[in-house]
Amino acid sequence: MRGRSGRRGYRTKRSSSTIIPMVDYQFGTISYSVHDGVAELCLNRPEIKNAFNSKMWLEFSSALEIFSSSGDQRVLVITGAGGAFCSGAELTEMVPDTYTPLSWMRGISDIALKLHQLRKPTIAKVRGIAAGAGANLAFGCDLVYAADSAKFSEIFVKRGLSVDFGGSWLLPRMVELHKAKELVFFGDIVTAEKAEQMGLLNRVVADEDLDNVVVEAAEALKNLPPTALSLNKALLNDSLSRSMAGALEAETQAQAVNLSTKDLKEAISAFLEKRTPKFTGE
Repeated sequence: MRGRSGRRGYRTKRSSSTIIPMVDYQFGTISYSVHDGVAELCLNRPEIKNAFNSKMWLEFSSALEIFSSSGDQRVLVITGAGGAFCSGAELTEMVPDTYTPLSWMRGISDIALKLHQLRKPTIAKVRGIAAGAGANLAFGCDLVYAADSAKFSEIFVKRGLSVDFGGSWLLPRMVELHKAKELVFFGDIVTAEKAEQMGLLNRVVADEDLDNVVVEAAEALKNLPPTALSLNKALLNDSLSRSMAGALEAETQAQAVNLSTKDLKEAISAFLEKRTPKFTGE
């Protein structure tokens, strides 16, 4: 499943004494902007709590491709407009007329895999409801920060559906298996506080603090060495499918890559010179 890349527009954003260009990519159902190395993808159908239709799926996929292929975009923040994150798939358009159910769901699964395989860090910024594929979209990001108003639900069974968008893989790795089954079997709504207690979230904050918390996290990630960060992400993502010996071999190969980078030399120089390092990904 592929969509067309959005066209770019430009704005400016003032940062201290300088003006930093902000790039906007023009889509219809999402907004996608980039400022100083941090990309934000905002699901933008607030009238139906940002539920996915076919156009949004295609545009979301295109935005992931833009982020993946850009050397200047180091962190991706995913959020929703109008006080909701994402209520899942729009029920009036479960399968477009030009697809079979199997071919359509394979396309959706390809998007979930594309998100998972991004080499750069992703952050879910969640307000309001995150249900069905919307919940698993949040859980599929590397970090999940939520407002205290956020709510989560694996609602699929209440709609006559089984879990999708990677939920069957993600949930047993995030919580104990019997807790994952409870979430999926009943499809109940879980508060942000309970989701954090279960280990599904990194942090819950007051709604008015969420933007600042995510900005701080994104800025910190943006300034880390890209190669080392990418390799660390891959090592952790693949860890549960490896033996100890396999994990050690993967670590060995990853560290060998790091030892040959300019960023390692920069880190050492900055430490010795007592200054902030500037990493380039080289």
